[in-house]
Amino acid sequence: MNVHESITQSLDNLTKRKLRSLLTMLGIIFGVGAVISMLSIGAGAEDQALQLIRQMGLRNIIVEGKEYDPEDLRKIREKSLGLSRRDVEALLAVTPNLKRGAGRKNIKAYQVFSGDHKVESRVVAVDAAYFSMGNLQSLDGAFFDHEDEALYNQVCVLGASAKQGLFGFESALGKTVKINSAWFSVVGVIADQTLSQDEFQGVKLQNTNNDIYIPLSTALKKLEVKALESELDGIVLEVESESKIQSTALVVSQLLEKLHNGEPDFSLIVPEQLFRQNQQTQKIFNIVMGCIAGISLLVGGIGIMNIMLANVLERTHEIGIRRAIGARRLDIRLQFLIEAVTISIVGGIIGVALGFAIAGLVVYYAGWSTIITTWSIVLAFGVSAAIGVLFGSYPAIQASRLSPIEVLRYE
Repeated sequence: MNVHESITQSLDNLTKRKLRSLLTMLGIIFGVGAVISMLSIGAGAEDQALQLIRQMGLRNIIVEGKEYDPEDLRKIREKSLGLSRRDVEALLAVTPNLKRGAGRKNIKAYQVFSGDHKVESRVVAVDAAYFSMGNLQSLDGAFFDHEDEALYNQVCVLGASAKQGLFGFESALGKTVKINSAWFSVVGVIADQTLSQDEFQGVKLQNTNNDIYIPLSTALKKLEVKALESELDGIVLEVESESKIQSTALVVSQLLEKLHNGEPDFSLIVPEQLFRQNQQTQKIFNIVMGCIAGISLLVGGIGIMNIMLANVLERTHEIGIRRAIGARRLDIRLQFLIEAVTISIVGGIIGVALGFAIAGLVVYYAGWSTIITTWSIVLAFGVSAAIGVLFGSYPAIQASRLSPIEVLRYE
């Protein structure tokens, strides 16, 4: 009996004993399904995390001013004036590993409109370097530059949603937007930056689609800033090398505390550190899911071994006849091994389909991103075949050791 005939007979045995075959394959089915779904969820989560980190800037250190109630703020302002452009200059001058920096100020906007269209947008005043440091992409026009800052030009860049709300499908370039009492000319529109989640590793994320960006120098000179407010609400610092991020973050924290007279009125966000934390969390998730999948596959393998041992007992007469007419022990061993592998691979195929279904349900009900990769499917089939070989070897060896004379005498 050749390999093709062995596979055909194996499939024939599966169809004849449907219920027994299904029960035998359940462990393989659930195990492979768990592997596929686990890897797809893991790949989706990692891709999602990478997208979020890219938007935050992998080599960035983000400094955020803390929020206080008015009474506490007065006490703090006696020691520290909060984040300022002087902090940016001092950090860049003293810290050798810093490449560049940009300040950010959230503007209290009570009126944002153009013509008859009004939007509820967040107005953000930033330095020109902020756009490239935040990996923002231009959809139309361009970002304002250092010349606009130096000349205090009243220009603005619109987020995708803000542009849609103010101008619909018309081009916004060259048109004007009124922010509070000042008019700003639109020079660019940012490409859609929709976030997949509002929070990452405990850090709140800000969707930029509804933002309107104006030059920081223009805002500080021409727009009203309330008393006790710090000059900046945040600072973004770019480090030259990823290997120096952690040490540079420590230096930045210590230097800022000195500049603020020992008042810790700021917090540091290190995207690279958040990404490492996310990887650690994902690793734990993968280990747990891997253990569950491993247990299912082990149970499936034991099931295959049991059913193959039962097959050996049921087919002793067949084995005896084949041995009597010249079949070698290797032929008998190969036949039963192929049957075990066939059962395992069929279970693997059904398991892959189950994995696809689970991944789809996760996307539909949980809203998570999943990515089913080719290598995960190859891995699933490889594991299925390996289990068939591993747990089918013992029954195959037992079958090949049966003596034709003893078998026929027994029958």
